[in-house]
Amino acid sequence: MQQKDFCRYFDDYLTALRQEGKSAHTVEAYRRDLSQLERLLMLRPSENGADVGRGDFLAALKKLSQRNLSERSMARKLSVWRQYCGWLVQRGLMAADPTANLKAPKPPQRLPKAVQQEPLNHLLNQGCGEDALALRDRAVFELLYGSGLRLSEIHGLDLGDVLLDEGWVSVTGKGRKERQVPLSGKSVEALRTYLSERVAADSETALFTGKNGTRLGQRQIQKRLQTWAVQQGSGQHISPHMMRHSYASHLLQSSRDIRAVQELLGHSNLSTTQIYTKLDFDHLAKVY
Repeated sequence: MQQKDFCRYFDDYLTALRQEGKSAHTVEAYRRDLSQLERLLMLRPSENGADVGRGDFLAALKKLSQRNLSERSMARKLSVWRQYCGWLVQRGLMAADPTANLKAPKPPQRLPKAVQQEPLNHLLNQGCGEDALALRDRAVFELLYGSGLRLSEIHGLDLGDVLLDEGWVSVTGKGRKERQVPLSGKSVEALRTYLSERVAADSETALFTGKNGTRLGQRQIQKRLQTWAVQQGSGQHISPHMMRHSYASHLLQSSRDIRAVQELLGHSNLSTTQIYTKLDFDHLAKVY
């Protein structure tokens, strides 16, 4: 397929994405990446009348690299180009996929940010206040760190998911996978105190509720955590995901059992958990 024919179906492909339910933001991002590909293909030697092939995509990636584009951005663009080529092949518009087995430059490994154990425990020991919302916040923050739950998992908890006497919480994670996670002693204490003051609308099953008695939103949890950290004098921005990373890192440092940490975090693949071994190594290096 020659270049003019290859680029002819961009609008049809973007329309198909919208019909699949892709957001306007996503479709616009795909449009930008495909338009950039078209401009890069136009830089091919004029005497080259051959079909668009693997070499053209390699040349496009090389040009992006020369422009100091990050590996992560190049990987994203190649992913869009791959999906478009696959769409052409599926519809019989292109005989073969020129991007098959084409690998993007490997992005540098991004280590999750974790808060050091002592400062984090000090912050949590300060509490959040004595009113009903403050008691709720303390229970949320203890669960984020004490059980390493994701923000979405905290948001989705119902009253029946928490077994205080047994010291467990039932969590529905990514892919609707369910797991049981132990509760720390501080989490149990904070939850008992909060539940005695919990405000709930009729038939509301959510564990954590807002002022109006309905399920507490994820954005509200993020904002409450950020505000609390600033009020306690934390010089570090703290997010729910950082609390989870801190839990994983500190647990691995103390237990040395990566399989157990994998199960507690709800990771499907061990490779996802193994990134915390790098965090652990950094910690040991600093101690040394």
